[in-house]
Amino acid sequence: MNEFPLIKLSRITKTYGQGQAAFLALKGVDLSIDQGEFVAIMGPSGSGKSTAMNILGCLDIPSSGSYRFQGTPVEEMDRNQRALLRRHFLGFVFQGFNLLPRTSALENVELPLIYRGEKASVRHAEARTALGKVGLTGWEDHTPAELSGGQQQRVAIARALVTRPKVLLADEPTGNLDTQTSEEIMELIGSLNREHGITVLMVTHESDMAAYAKRIVHFVDGKVDHDRQNGEQS
Repeated sequence: MNEFPLIKLSRITKTYGQGQAAFLALKGVDLSIDQGEFVAIMGPSGSGKSTAMNILGCLDIPSSGSYRFQGTPVEEMDRNQRALLRRHFLGFVFQGFNLLPRTSALENVELPLIYRGEKASVRHAEARTALGKVGLTGWEDHTPAELSGGQQQRVAIARALVTRPKVLLADEPTGNLDTQTSEEIMELIGSLNREHGITVLMVTHESDMAAYAKRIVHFVDGKVDHDRQNGEQS
């Protein structure tokens, strides 16, 4: 049993702007996530869910409160330390895929390993393994223009997985995909959670996509409105 939850937010606030123009995006958020969970983060536009996700992903810092990752206080880290945490523990998947257009699938997946300074032979092997995990063996040399939207998102997921992260943060990962492809991507993300023990945090506004998660955290007006296991009544 782990001594600490993987992630723990305590009384997190986030304010943008100053004076009369100040906007309080998060108003004292408490959230605890254990290793191996699959959590969907939901809420209307402006509810604070994306702000919370940016803080969880160390892309932004809270105005006050505590964020502990494996017991370590993230708010006390400097920019470089947060970058290292992202690089070694977190993987990101975005709605827009964010692939380099003139670069092969293999080279796109290798990018995080280039930032780590890995040797070319290691990068190639790890990227091929990651592409295999998402069902793209044989597509290594194709550029994004030669891939469907679903295949591009699989490349993006492989890129997130290549560093073997503890946490996969997915921001509307099916937002640009049709229904059938969305279901395929969610089945893939679910299998990564079940079979590889990767903790998944996913922002979505689609209840049918959130149904794949084991737990749903719903934000309203900068606070957690409810937090329940999937299938429970709110």
